[in-house]
Amino acid sequence: MDWLKRLPVVGPWAARLMATHAWRSYERLDRVKWTRLAAAMTFTSFVALFPLLSLAAAIAAATLSARQQDQLQDKIAEQVPGIADQLDIEGLVQNAGTVGLIAGALLLLTGIGWVDSTRGCLRAVWELPDEDENPVLHRAKDAGILVGLGGALLVTIAISTVASAMVGWIIRRLGMADGGFGGVLLYVAAFAVAVLADFLVLLYVLTLLPGAEPPRRRLVVAALLGAVGFELLKLLISGYMQGVAAKSMYGAFGVPVALLLWINFTSKLVLFCAAWTATGGKEEAGATGGVTGGGAPDPAAASGG
Repeated sequence: MDWLKRLPVVGPWAARLMATHAWRSYERLDRVKWTRLAAAMTFTSFVALFPLLSLAAAIAAATLSARQQDQLQDKIAEQVPGIADQLDIEGLVQNAGTVGLIAGALLLLTGIGWVDSTRGCLRAVWELPDEDENPVLHRAKDAGILVGLGGALLVTIAISTVASAMVGWIIRRLGMADGGFGGVLLYVAAFAVAVLADFLVLLYVLTLLPGAEPPRRRLVVAALLGAVGFELLKLLISGYMQGVAAKSMYGAFGVPVALLLWINFTSKLVLFCAAWTATGGKEEAGATGGVTGGGAPDPAAASGG
């Protein structure tokens, strides 16, 4: 796309854009066929989503009171319209043990597959070869990573939930209007707390899964970009589901289609963050040429700079 640099007016802006780290990261993504990688991550994530939801519903049904179960169903109806009507909370309460056991076993199998797929995609972004190790040990390590990531996600969900609940409690106690200046500041603070929680999870994902050690500055910037982007995508999908998906021409397929799109966008965001951590600076790119003539990965990028 060097021809863009030679265009009048647009050329200087294009030259500046192509000199940025973001553009070099995109070039890496284009080189490794990132749309295919995102499609693989989307499929495994979508498959693992249903046993995860089933397990969460079974645990909630077995531990919450009747009033809390009704509140949970109302909350699900607000966040994911079209799904709550299909939930049989009473049936889950009666069969919570069986449902939880089956969902947990399925989640373990699909979750290990998700870890393996995501690791392979992130290593592809780094242009690293597949790991050669004992299959049993490989699966055991994937299970450990899955448990660790699940624990990290639970912590982030708890932090985000507590922050949102505190915002609502403070607004009610002080009698502030939701759209007022003070209310907006509190919501911004809750958003910042959620971003911090996502940031910590992304640090885990971007280093442990690909088995890479990127420079600290690149890692922090990539995780921060990903955390902000993830929260914005959450707001987007929540608004879309409430206002469009459940009422669209897709009918019953509106919500699953929206979930697929959201997972795909999230997967692409994670891949971009991985490319950011794997892409060297201008000095490294100029010294190594990014990729050698034989298609070998940039040694500086592969070793973390």
